[in-house]
Amino acid sequence: MADSPMTACYDGAAMADPHPAGRVSPPGPRDPDRLAAGNCVCAGLLLGAAILLELVALTWRESAPVPPLLRTYIGPGAGIALLGSFFAVFAAFLSAVFFIISWPIRAAWRVFRGGRAFAHAKAKRIVILGLDGLEPTLTEQLMDEGALPNLARLRDTGTYTRLGTTCPPLSPVAWSSFSTGTNPGKHNIFDFISRDPVTYRLTQSSVRIQEGLRKVTLGRIVIPLSRPRIIGLRKSKPFWNVLGERGIFSAVLRVPITFPPDRFRGVQLSAMCVPDLRGTHGMFSYFTENGQTGPTTEGEVGGDVIAIERNGNTVRSSLRGPVNSLRTDQPDLRLPFTVTRRNGSVFLAIDGQKIPLQTNRYTEWVSVRFRAMAGLIKIHGVCRFRLKRFEPPFEMYCTPIQINPDKPVMPISHPGNYARYLARLMGSYATLGLAEDTWSLSERRLDEDAFLTQAYSIHSEREEMFFDALSRVRRGLVVCVFDGPDRIQHMFWRFLEDDHPALRNGDRESHRHVIRDMYLRMDDLVGRTLKRLDDETVLLVMSDHGFKSFRRCVDLNAWLLANGYLQLSANTGRPSAAYLADIDWSKTRAYALGLAGIFLNQQGREKHGIVPRSEARGLARELCEKLSGLGDPDTGEVAIHEAMPSQSVYTGPYVDAAPDVIIGYADGYRVSWDAVIGKCGPTVFSDNTKAWSGDHCIHPALVPGVLFCNRKLDPRDPNIVDVAPTVLDLFGVPKPSYMDGNSLLCTAPSD
Repeated sequence: MADSPMTACYDGAAMADPHPAGRVSPPGPRDPDRLAAGNCVCAGLLLGAAILLELVALTWRESAPVPPLLRTYIGPGAGIALLGSFFAVFAAFLSAVFFIISWPIRAAWRVFRGGRAFAHAKAKRIVILGLDGLEPTLTEQLMDEGALPNLARLRDTGTYTRLGTTCPPLSPVAWSSFSTGTNPGKHNIFDFISRDPVTYRLTQSSVRIQEGLRKVTLGRIVIPLSRPRIIGLRKSKPFWNVLGERGIFSAVLRVPITFPPDRFRGVQLSAMCVPDLRGTHGMFSYFTENGQTGPTTEGEVGGDVIAIERNGNTVRSSLRGPVNSLRTDQPDLRLPFTVTRRNGSVFLAIDGQKIPLQTNRYTEWVSVRFRAMAGLIKIHGVCRFRLKRFEPPFEMYCTPIQINPDKPVMPISHPGNYARYLARLMGSYATLGLAEDTWSLSERRLDEDAFLTQAYSIHSEREEMFFDALSRVRRGLVVCVFDGPDRIQHMFWRFLEDDHPALRNGDRESHRHVIRDMYLRMDDLVGRTLKRLDDETVLLVMSDHGFKSFRRCVDLNAWLLANGYLQLSANTGRPSAAYLADIDWSKTRAYALGLAGIFLNQQGREKHGIVPRSEARGLARELCEKLSGLGDPDTGEVAIHEAMPSQSVYTGPYVDAAPDVIIGYADGYRVSWDAVIGKCGPTVFSDNTKAWSGDHCIHPALVPGVLFCNRKLDPRDPNIVDVAPTVLDLFGVPKPSYMDGNSLLCTAPSD
């Protein structure tokens, strides 16, 4: 089969017909690599002219004043989008050249190695269907009711068991243990966020983005001379890399903590921690002519409210894009648009496009381009709009502006053209790591039905990617994670309870069925997957953790303050600033940050540390003794099931990067929203009134995941770290010595 831009992504896989019925043929002469090569030549000729035009423009044009924005606290940086575009054409050109030159060598290597890769395999193909957050108690209840026939079939003819999760049972932690077969002390992911011990500033736990160090400044123009760096912080080696070293092909779709993408024998689409075009992890925009503008929540965790101007039947505003890192003042790039009503119809005009709007309906993905360097540098994104009302007061929602998969400004897939292949196959799709916009529902910018429509639209995109990979990879590994179960349970758990604090106006009945319907939908996905498998394919259906109610918040910083472990700055009451502000570090021994637990202000590690290293373990044990079994005086319930020193939980070279005390909350409790971002609220305990009403950030013993298989497995106390060794065993590949897990294959023949 001849290689093409569409099929080269699956280079080396045992594939089906590359052009199944109903699929779009390869775009031929207009494929992205050829376009990129042409753009590369043009860029070199036009760069000087662009700089000159920009310098001239700056002599008479001043940007409209824009208040500086704090980026979403877990965002890896906004300027990366522009810098990535600056170098993208060059990278695409080099990639195309390398592909052409290396094709004969790769083809010969495949012939030599292909016959040996499966010599000891017990299965020809393994398919892993990840259903993030599927809760065992609900799964078992619905199976017993006969509502999940496909999962029940796997249980009855193969294997079903609860699957132990990580400590803490957070998605980035658990999926990293899934991919590497190790405990967090070896893969270095302990939470969504961490802190820089030198600056006490919040950082993202899984990726660090650094601007290029070499640059030239001409007046107010910044010319980068080196590329930005995207550094993945997850350590250890994923099992698909181990398979690739043995010549086995893998298709890995949207597994969390795969940004930047891994390099291995196969294809991968990155997931959790892929930023939006503004460098955040989900900054939606809400356009209105009524009410206060600015961030919807302090710290801009959620969205941005932007004012519009109305002139009769025409509304004007602008879409806020990434920071212009090619300017010394670094203004936000803007893209103006108008919304016009004429003859009963409403249209959005943006970036040369005229898009019809229907009230309370999403548009399709809209391609947008932000321009810099006199318009010769373009940053490509995609977003969807939803008009709430045109009549005063005008209201319109826009999803976070996501990386355009057809013209990505930073690597979101391996190989780089795999994201483009999928875009040419199915059109634009969500690329944001946390694509379901939960904050828009929490901030009441979307209602429940609008959120569900968005979540299931993303789910449908994922299904199309998954089944395409399933049809093409006939030998090897296919793994795909579906986020819908996790996001929907986070936002709709309150409807399962009559008295959840987040319920509004007794609205339980309106969405009581949502979570049940979601489980039925996942079961249907399992059924359609089973129909596409042969007898030589092993299917694993799994979740990384389960789910429980989140009714009450525990503010760990308020507890540390009340118990003398944390001290506020002079003349300060309880701090309202986020990000560990207003703390007197000279008198603070411990502080809380993130979802996992508590850090000690340790000498030699934190810049202003006061706890001697020799006393650190003793202080950690002291905190654990006081916090374990902590009671909620308002309810009489135990709020913290167990607090654990990290040294007793983890093993490996990265244990020192973990929080010093890991908090395992009881069912119904979780760390407060304030403490997550380093704030100290007025009380230790409070009700959780946000739509985000279910969670899994509790003790791992209380929230296991699920594991199904169409073959018999050893059911004795399985854990998520066992999945990787099991897959390797099925392919006849020895387990690497660094893996903590063990194969779950039965050692003796089943009856």
